Amino acid sequence: MTIQLFALLAITLYLAAAGGLARPLLGGGQPLNKSALGLAGAAVLIHAGILLGMHRGAVDLHFFAALSLVACVVSALTLLVNMTRPVAALGVIVFPLTALLLAADSYLAPTTAPLALDWQIKLHVTVALLAFSVLSIAAVLAILLAVQERALRHRQFGPWLRALPPLTLTETLLFRLIGAGFLLLTLTLITGALFVGDLFGQHLIHKTVLSIIAWLVFGALLFGRWRYGWRGRSAVNLTLIGMGVLLLAFFGTKAVLELILHRTA
Repeated sequence: MTIQLFALLAITLYLAAAGGLARPLLGGGQPLNKSALGLAGAAVLIHAGILLGMHRGAVDLHFFAALSLVACVVSALTLLVNMTRPVAALGVIVFPLTALLLAADSYLAPTTAPLALDWQIKLHVTVALLAFSVLSIAAVLAILLAVQERALRHRQFGPWLRALPPLTLTETLLFRLIGAGFLLLTLTLITGALFVGDLFGQHLIHKTVLSIIAWLVFGALLFGRWRYGWRGRSAVNLTLIGMGVLLLAFFGTKAVLELILHRTA
């Protein structure tokens, strides 16, 4: 079976999992959470196998391959989150997006080869990948929190609202993820300072500056939560701002360099 066929299978499983999770949210019957998460788990395993199998265990960090890798990690973390705090709507958003990014990498992206990296850079990349993935889930939760608060304010008690955890639990999970992501982002900056030799020569100065700005935004949010009890709209806005800056840091520069200037990011 070719890589494209395995990709098609994973994409189908991701979409089926999202459909199973969306069924109760749309008032379509009994929850299918366990079955849906099982399908998503199989999709993640196949997806990971594709990413490793394409380059015999090496990791490709070119634009489309990196997006697919991040999506795979985010989906895996979404499964872990749902094992402790069931949030079906999280999978409804994450799994179709992962399917889309996997399809882009498998069917639309040009063939690329992984770059040779020493262990220090691999450590830095791994921590950065985890930081981005955890904060990505926090951003999705922030959007769900905003929808939840708006629905409660306007007394719109639909299936989506009833399927979400209580507002306080969603908010607690959001800040736990931000705290974990902030710690990982801190480690990302530290390992980058220790192991990356030439920021200007490696086209990394923009990523570094934007990553520091994102770190400051998330740090301010956590401090405001601890010192002033920030929550609600303030928490949502700062989370999305921080994630937007981090998205530019991780993929904005890479997109410009690789897709427009045709250089290695």
